[in-house]
Amino acid sequence: MSQEMKPPSVALQLGLAGAIPFVVGALACLPLVTTVHDLGLWLLLHYGAIILSFMGGVHWGAAMMRNDINLGSLGRSVLPSLFALPAVFLGGVSGLIILIVSFATLLFYDEQETKAGRLPAWYPDLRRRLTTIVIACLAVGALFS
Repeated sequence: MSQEMKPPSVALQLGLAGAIPFVVGALACLPLVTTVHDLGLWLLLHYGAIILSFMGGVHWGAAMMRNDINLGSLGRSVLPSLFALPAVFLGGVSGLIILIVSFATLLFYDEQETKAGRLPAWYPDLRRRLTTIVIACLAVGALFS
């Protein structure tokens, strides 16, 4: 088990930049900005699905780097995409809730994978910071939809 570390600054900076569309989407869903509410909701759902799928790809790549090419490791890595798709199809509050639960569950899984030594020690710190922003933005979208 490795001791948790701070994420590399470039990873944090790029992660925060990647969170900007979530913040924009959440702001657009606020009642003060009713003219772009639908666009904000669309952005939260679609960008959320893209990023959730990307997060699954992290596990695919990590498994490949470990030469852990089996149904369990690779199968778990595609689950985020399989949850992202119905979130987009259902849309609205239901879709946002699926994304919220999926991002929270994936964070828990990421922490377990790090404890097992299969992800970098700094990864959970990065994921906690970004997941907090993502879930807060998705919740704003759900609250005002």
